[in-house]
Amino acid sequence: MSSFYDYSVTNTKGEEVSMKQFEGKVVIVVNTATGCGFTPHYKDLEAMYERFHDKGLEILDIPCNQFAGQTPGTDEEIHEFCTLHYNTQFPQMKKSDINGENALPLYGFLKSQQGFKGFGKGAKALMMGALLKKIDKDYKNNPEIKWNFTKFVVNRSGEVVARFEPTEDMEKLAACVEQLL
Repeated sequence: MSSFYDYSVTNTKGEEVSMKQFEGKVVIVVNTATGCGFTPHYKDLEAMYERFHDKGLEILDIPCNQFAGQTPGTDEEIHEFCTLHYNTQFPQMKKSDINGENALPLYGFLKSQQGFKGFGKGAKALMMGALLKKIDKDYKNNPEIKWNFTKFVVNRSGEVVARFEPTEDMEKLAACVEQLL
């Protein structure tokens, strides 16, 4: 069985970023989009980063254009958008696939550790459920990423301890991270 630390991703400069460099830290891995209804999650993610980075939090931003084409720009355009609108300071990786045959191997691992458990309750959850039924009638029974801003939380030991769907309250994510720090 592999470990979180066995994987790497590519940053916007084309450099390989090994997950080993995050040993001993709490990591949020999130697939992002610049033109999505959930894009304001960047604000909450940046606030968490500023609040917890010195205590050991890292956030890996992996832009993805697989959901309704909501991340159409180049890596440079995406970075410019994020810094201009949300003043993001956490590392942004190269735009990548997270589902399908070209998915980052890291995402295969994350999904194997924390499968889909539902969108929760509320209007956004109902909306996402209705949308996904049209795309994949069996969406509830597979671990694939369903939409932008799905967040995986990795503890200081490299265990993938939680998966937060984009419909979940960002305060729950912050509480999870704080407990792990």
